[in-house]
Amino acid sequence: MSDTTPERRDVLVSLRGVHKGYREGDRERVVFAGLDAEIERGRVTVLLGRSGTGKSTLLNLVSGIDLPDAGEVLVDGRSLTALGERERTLYRRRHIGFVFQFFNLVQTLTVRENLRLPLELNGVRGAQAESAVTARLEQVGLADRGESFPDQLSGGEQQRVAIARALVHDPLLLLADEPTGNLDGETGRGVLELLARLVHGTGRTLVMVTHSSEAEAYADRCLVLVDGRLQERERGAV
Repeated sequence: MSDTTPERRDVLVSLRGVHKGYREGDRERVVFAGLDAEIERGRVTVLLGRSGTGKSTLLNLVSGIDLPDAGEVLVDGRSLTALGERERTLYRRRHIGFVFQFFNLVQTLTVRENLRLPLELNGVRGAQAESAVTARLEQVGLADRGESFPDQLSGGEQQRVAIARALVHDPLLLLADEPTGNLDGETGRGVLELLARLVHGTGRTLVMVTHSSEAEAYADRCLVLVDGRLQERERGAV
C-alpha cells in the first residue's frame, strides 16, 4: 500500500474500514469494526462518549501510537498504517501535538524547559527555539511564568503550559484527551475557550475527546461514539 493517498483538500484525517480489538482475559473486546470517519482541516471537532467507548483508542489510532488490526488511518494524505514504528514516532513528533488530562509536564523542568523539549526532539535549538517558546507562552497568557516549575502553578496554569507545549512545534494536528477533566468548571471553560481561540485564529485542526457536553459550545462539529460508530450530533441537541 502506498504511503500517500489522494485526499479531499478539506480533509486532514481519514479512517477507512478501521477494525480494532483487545484481549481481555479469554475474550476479545471489539472496539471498532469497520469504522469510517473524516476530520476536516481548520476546525474544532469534539468527540463525546461514555467512558470505555473507545474515545482514547481512537486518538491513539489517529496519532499512530497504536495501529488498527485492519483498515487504514491517514493524516494529511499520509498512511500511518504504512509506516514503521520509528517512522510513526518521527511523524508524530513533527506533526502532532498532545494535550492530556493530567498535564504530563516534567516536574523537574521549568516552564520554558518543558516547552523546549519537543523543539529539541525536532532539532530546533538556540534563538529559534527561544523565540517559539516565548511566542507560545504569550499566546496562553503565561509570559511571566517561564522560570517557574509546574508545581508552582495552578491546575489551569499547568494546562495552559501543556497547550503551549503542544503547539510550540507548530503541528498540523492537535489532539486533546479530556483536557478539562482535572479542572474545576470555570477553569475548564477557560481552557476550552483558549483551545478554540488558538485553533480558529491560526487555521489549525483540533480533535478533542471528552465526556463533558460543555465542550460542544466550542465545537465546529460534534461526534458521539456509540457502539463503535461515530454519529453526527446536531449543535444544541440533548
